[in-house]
Amino acid sequence: MTGGGIDVSIGEVGASLVLVAIAVAISRWRRAGLEADIGIAVLRSFVQLTAIGFVITAIFDTDSLLLVVLLLAVMVVFGAFTARARAVGVPRALGPLLIALSISAIATLGLVLALGIFPATPRYLVPVGGMVIGNAMTASAVALNRLGDEMRAESPRIEATLALGATSRQAAEPAVRRALRSGTIALVDSTKTTGLIFFPGTMVGMLLAGADPTDAVRLQLILLYLLLGAVAISALVSTTLAYRNFFTPAHQLRDQARPRGDG
Repeated sequence: MTGGGIDVSIGEVGASLVLVAIAVAISRWRRAGLEADIGIAVLRSFVQLTAIGFVITAIFDTDSLLLVVLLLAVMVVFGAFTARARAVGVPRALGPLLIALSISAIATLGLVLALGIFPATPRYLVPVGGMVIGNAMTASAVALNRLGDEMRAESPRIEATLALGATSRQAAEPAVRRALRSGTIALVDSTKTTGLIFFPGTMVGMLLAGADPTDAVRLQLILLYLLLGAVAISALVSTTLAYRNFFTPAHQLRDQARPRGDG
């Protein structure tokens, strides 16, 4: 410990690879075939986190809000492309994802800054912004993946509803509602069990760094509520925009929304 914080050496990081070796051994023992994925994940996490560490250090040293905005914009773009790869069943999903992640980041970060919860400095905006965008990305990806499945499974019902004179919004509403729930329920359930089943990462980090438990709890609560808002906004915006891509301007179901193998 130094100055109330934790001084972690590269040797200690290397020692923690023993736990990775256990994961690899379990995969081999049960023939799960995860060894290559685990190795790639460890290598990518080391390279990516090391690189972003240098970037964040440079941003903190310059104390430039412009660099913060650029970094968050890059996160939004990469997050949208990553989520699109998961939402393969949704046509032209990239646009809705870019808009959803941007709106959720701007709305939630703007609100906490306006309320004076966090100061407008890189030391707060970079980590909090990264958490917001990362969770919004996951929620949007899950929601759109579910939306694609729902639209294909429900295509006969949707076409029947359209034939009765319903608009595309009315016909898709049940599928959109279930997709929205899928995108948000994981964080909602996680928030319900916080403090009972697990301690979130921010709280654990602060406690390990020697912070007062009350301060750690209060900061964690702020971040949980912030993430709930971001996840809800991103899932809502992405599904609201993406479902339209399953229909023509004349409110007809496109071929992409039909079950695979149908003529």
